[in-house]
Amino acid sequence: MSFNKTVFLPVDPDAAFALITEPERLRRWKTVAARVDLRVGGDYRWTITPGHAARGTFTEIEPGKRVVYTWGWEGDAQLPPGASTVTVNLEAVDGGTTVQLIHEGLTTEQEVGHAEGWNHFLERLVLLATTGDAGPDEWSAAPDPIDELASAEASLAVAQRVLQGLKDSDMDARTPCEDFTVDGLLDHLFGSIASIGTALGVTVPDRPTASPEVRIAVASQITLEAFRARGLEGSLDMGFAELPATLVANILNLELLVHAWDFAAATGQELAVSPVLSDYVLGLARNTISPRMRGATFAEEALVDESAASMERLIAFTGREVAGI
Repeated sequence: MSFNKTVFLPVDPDAAFALITEPERLRRWKTVAARVDLRVGGDYRWTITPGHAARGTFTEIEPGKRVVYTWGWEGDAQLPPGASTVTVNLEAVDGGTTVQLIHEGLTTEQEVGHAEGWNHFLERLVLLATTGDAGPDEWSAAPDPIDELASAEASLAVAQRVLQGLKDSDMDARTPCEDFTVDGLLDHLFGSIASIGTALGVTVPDRPTASPEVRIAVASQITLEAFRARGLEGSLDMGFAELPATLVANILNLELLVHAWDFAAATGQELAVSPVLSDYVLGLARNTISPRMRGATFAEEALVDESAASMERLIAFTGREVAGI
């Protein structure tokens, strides 16, 4: 069985090729995180939705015309990485480019599930190419099932959306995170993610001249891929202490989601967070922030109304005032 669909994009073939191959553009419509080695024989890993990563190898590449890659899912014995093939053909037409996607090597059941997925993401691709913004992906909002790593990936999706909205003029703005401007908080967030990557045995290169979204996205992709490969068992040497891997994952969740709120509050952006995610991360926060950490790493818990949403309660639990946000 195969899936075959063609859509029209109001952009030229080179721009269309970039949309389907470059990590920064893939994150706008298709992936939460993306690693791409764009050469014949090069591999890719795309976190399509939290907890679900596709992997494969590029077998044909004609910039502006065609790309072919193998496809499969991590942890899926029925369709493992490399088990099927995706071909994307680009053709210049009046006013833009047609994009034909063919996914071959699927069972009948797999074709049904992948048709739903490709229809969803191709619709987002068209919206991005037409309007410049596909919007947040509802499929990434509430992981099911959810665990510490799936929630971290969902938190990354939220953070990236806010980081995309940062402007050069925002860098000196004060944030709710005491003593940090937006620029300083970006450095802090990168450092936290990179330190977790180091504990996981990977090097997270800094790209200080890149956009805030690219800088944090690249660091997070490397760290989360390493965390997925290692798992949540045992402990990690964080340099200052040996910590349970689950606790380190909790910290990564808080760094991404709480600081996403900080950036949004500092720059007047709207923060869209599913209650499923904020409820879960609030639970992680309660298992992470101990009373002895108050007054040093975290301020005392702020007061909120009993009817406050879980995201507000999470922010208050970290010692931030939420009134008026």
